[in-house]
Amino acid sequence: MAQPKKLDRWAVAMSATTLKEAHEVLGGLVPSPDAAPSRWRGFYLRSAQVYARVAEVDRGHHHEALYWAKRERERSEAIAETPDSSVAEDDGAAS
Repeated sequence: MAQPKKLDRWAVAMSATTLKEAHEVLGGLVPSPDAAPSRWRGFYLRSAQVYARVAEVDRGHHHEALYWAKRERERSEAIAETPDSSVAEDDGAAS
């Protein structure tokens, strides 16, 4: 018997078509408060991609989604500038 395929929550986030959907899905992907900085940085980078994509498809919330994309990128950059934030390429992926 085949096991059911595990749901890729980041794929679901990338398929969001409205800003509201993006907020809801990303809210479930937030790392724990004590997660490593690299995990947070990965989350912010990926969520910035989600918001940038939503800005192109949810035209009614275009500017707001662009704001969120910029905000998430800035948060990831702030983490990157801290001394203890070495980042692996795949960090931030949902487990």
